[in-house]
Amino acid sequence: MQLQVLTTNVTGHFAYFAENIVLHKYASSIVFVFYVAAFMLGAFCSSLLIELFSRRSVASPYIFPISVEIICLLFVALSSSTWANANVLALVLLFGMGLQNALVTRVSNSVVRTTHLTGLFTDLGIELSLFIFRKRYKHRLKNLKQGVYLKCFIIFFFFIGSILGGFLVPQFHFKTLLVAVGCLIIAMFYDYFKLSFFHLKRRLSHHNRYRWKTKSSERNL
Repeated sequence: MQLQVLTTNVTGHFAYFAENIVLHKYASSIVFVFYVAAFMLGAFCSSLLIELFSRRSVASPYIFPISVEIICLLFVALSSSTWANANVLALVLLFGMGLQNALVTRVSNSVVRTTHLTGLFTDLGIELSLFIFRKRYKHRLKNLKQGVYLKCFIIFFFFIGSILGGFLVPQFHFKTLLVAVGCLIIAMFYDYFKLSFFHLKRRLSHHNRYRWKTKSSERNL
């Protein structure tokens, strides 16, 4: 079973929606409205979860939207083509990609979006052009280099994932998404342990500073 639906972004769905309206295929056009709405709902839920849990004593509020995305991918990966409707699976994937896009957008302060490459190539082209005027932008040169490296890495791994998916899909079909689930689990635990280590390090630093101040006070007495 193949979905034959683009689920990483909604630009094409707007074009198909307009085309169906022009051709008076109003019933078909409604499907694309649902596709766009699912992606937007995913972005809304992702930002909502981050805001809700960022106000609480949680090590990483980003774990929650990642967890929901994992559930979405598992649902599609383990779905049987005998009962699962293609449109339902497409909606679930679009919802999950909306979650992913909003999550990374929030984490990177709108610098990175991982579900599509249009914005990345645009930003990369702009940043590369600024290297021609090194003297004018010498105060931003370090940040420009970091931005270029980051975008090149994202684009590289996007292509690696696409090629890997191209080899795996004919053999494993929807179960190929389990690879993505594994990557998300690794990212989730890496983020959690990294933040936990940071908090522990800061707590020990405060504790050592307090001990040093206490000893200094005792010496002065």
